[in-house]
Formats: sequence, C-alpha cells, structure tokens
Amino acid sequence: MDILIKILQLILSLSILVIVHEFGHFMAARIFKTRVEKFYLFFNPWFSIFKFNYKGTEYGMGWLPLGGYVKISGMIDESMDKEQMKQPPQSWEFRSKPAWQRLIIMLGGVIMNVVLAVFIYIFLLSYYGEKYLPTSEANKYGISADSLAQEMGFRNGDQILYLDGEYIENFEKIPINLILNESKSATVLRDGDTVEVVFPEGSLSKLVKHKSPFLMVRIPFIASSFSKNSAAEDAGMHAGDTILGINGMEYRYFAEFRDEIQKHKNEAVVIDVKRNSDTLQLAMQLSENGLIGVYPKGDLNEFFELRELNYSFGEAIPAGFSRTWYEIGNYLKQLKLLFSPEVKAYESVGGFITIGSIFPSEWDWQRFWRLTAFLSIMLAILNILPIPALDGGHVMFLMYEIIARRKPSDKFLEYAQIAGMVILFSLLILANGNDIVRLFK
Repeated sequence: MDILIKILQLILSLSILVIVHEFGHFMAARIFKTRVEKFYLFFNPWFSIFKFNYKGTEYGMGWLPLGGYVKISGMIDESMDKEQMKQPPQSWEFRSKPAWQRLIIMLGGVIMNVVLAVFIYIFLLSYYGEKYLPTSEANKYGISADSLAQEMGFRNGDQILYLDGEYIENFEKIPINLILNESKSATVLRDGDTVEVVFPEGSLSKLVKHKSPFLMVRIPFIASSFSKNSAAEDAGMHAGDTILGINGMEYRYFAEFRDEIQKHKNEAVVIDVKRNSDTLQLAMQLSENGLIGVYPKGDLNEFFELRELNYSFGEAIPAGFSRTWYEIGNYLKQLKLLFSPEVKAYESVGGFITIGSIFPSEWDWQRFWRLTAFLSIMLAILNILPIPALDGGHVMFLMYEIIARRKPSDKFLEYAQIAGMVILFSLLILANGNDIVRLFK
C-alpha cells in the first residue's frame, strides 16, 4: 500500500508538471497564431488511451508515462515529421514565424514551470507558513554525529557555529549547504573551545552517496512506551523515566545509548535511570539483538523551541519568488556537482524510482505540493539545457539564428534532433540503471 501511494503521488505530480509545461508552449503558440496539432499527456506510440479534437487540435492521453508533448505545425521535434517539412511553408506554421516569436514559444514551457513553482510556494507560505529548527536551538544538546560525520572530523556534542565562516540559521539546511557549497571546513564549539574541523579529501563524494542523516540533533533518552517483551519494562522501567547510562558509564543521549547498547548483546547490564528526583539502577538481561525494548520521546517540540514564520497572502508573494529563486540556485549547484571530479555525483543520479521514493508513504498534501514545486523547478532547468531535442536545444539554435541572421538548415536540425534524443535516452538509461543497481546492493 505504501508503494502504491508513492506511485500515485508521483504520477499525479508529473501529470501536473507535464500539463503545465506543455500548456506554456500551447498558449505561446496560440498567441502568435501558430497551429498546434496535438496536445498529449504522456506519449502515445501506436495508440492512445483516449483522444478528441477541439478547434483543430487533437487532445489526448498516451499510455507511456514518460512525459508529454505538443505537436506544433512546421517544427522539427520528437515526432520527426519530415513530410510536413517538405511542403511549402504556411503562414500558421512555426517555421514561418519571426525568430523572436519562435523563441518565446520554445521558452513557454520553462516559464510556466517556474511560474507554477512560484504559485505553489506562495500558497504554501500563506497557508502553512514555515517552521524550522534554528541552529542555535539544535546546539542546545550538541549534535549527534554518525560514522561518516566522525570520519569528517565531527564529534558527538559538537555545537556547529559556521560552515566556511558562514552561519546557517536553519539546522536542517546544514547538510545541503555543506554539499552544494562544497564546504571545506566547519567551526564548532567543543567542550568550551572553538575548533576548526577541516574535512578530509573525498568527504563530499562520500556524503553525496550517504543515505542516512549524518548530522542529527541530540536528545535526552526519555522512555515513551515499550515494545512487546521489553527487557526494560520487565526490569521496572516506567514511561517518563530518563535514561542516564549503562553499567555506571554516562550515555544520556539516545543515539549514543543506542550505539553503546549494541556492544552488550546477550549480556546482563545495569541501566541507570532518573525517575522524578530519584536515580535508580535497573538490572536486565539483553537478548541477541541488543535492544532494551524502549521507544524514546522523539517530538522535537518537547526538547527545542521551533521557529514559526506566518505570512499574509501579500507577504507570501515576495517570499514565494524568493524561495523559487533560492531553489533554482540550489538545483544549478547540484548540476554543477555532476561534473565535479571529486564528488562524482553522477554515480548518484537516479531515475523514476529515486524520484518516486522522495514522496512520503502516506498522503501529505503539504509535502506533495512542496515536492511538486521542486520537481517543477527541476523540469524547467533540465529542459533549458542546450541539448538538441530539449527546449534548450531549440533555444540555442534560435539564438544562433538571431545573432547570425540565418537559420540552420532543416537537415541539420533533423540530425541535431536525432543526436539529442540519443543523448536523452542515454541519460535515461544511466539514471534508471543506477536505480536498478541500487536495488540489488
């Protein structure tokens, strides 16, 4: 059921994005009185799920969910309709329009994807506002560093002050800032001293491939509830007890306690707990899984003061534009990492499985629209890349025409379209191939 919900969210999100993108081309073409022969959601080789004609345009839905398209008269596109191009140009065809009009038509899809992202962010900010954990609050107990973070030089209990001299207000943005800005060091407060943590060579490459959070907040280990056959509950632990340590050694934070208890599988241990003002020692026998059967309190609101920002609709408009610009910048930095010899981010490129996995396993409209806005920005940027067969390839040739004052030949554009489709299918195979390989790791 969880997988089905993810798939449905992915299909709905991509359908919205494709329709909005193609609508941008469609409206720009109509404004300049250019005939649009087809408007399709998904591709329809051999047959369509449904189709109908309205005012000279065939609207339909294909069966291959890899995108969608509009077929504009007199344009060399993925349909590779060479017969039409052999006919004398007609006034309603794309090729008969001035270069500046053709440029706007080709940019229409990308522009609409950016506009969609802006509208979504305006809606999200005005309706939900923002809530995040400030770094100053996260430093209350210091950070919990996993094995990779410790390899990079962080330690449990560090309080992060700066990345490359820059303060990051939102704690949850520290990892993405570290990656996208290719940070070389962090300044932390450790045991009262300011320490400069210089990351070893190759750290960013490992971080890009790292699947779990490498920096987390530390929270006290307070028992919330117990599992079936819990060793802790059998030993007399109560909900609300604060765990202090194991065998007289202090491990009062959940992550550190979890790591230490795994070293005592099949052993008898004594767990120190605080109940009200009393400190108790509870003896228990651990099983082969090394667990005591306690669910910790994990709601951040119980330990930290989250920052909430509320926006009126008027305030959300500039904030929505600002958020879109920020996300565009972030995604451009991600593309840059693909070409970094140190990071080798291309090894982590994913296809439909990766995209689908970012959606939650339960329907959450706030997260759905936030992810849809991000994917809309991603689609806009990828489409504007100067690769033949993408909008950016057409824009590149149109810019050449405007500057050189002459059009590339139709034969050249045909070959460029074929080359672009080969590149796109190769990238598609790489991305989805990485997904398949990761499934068997």
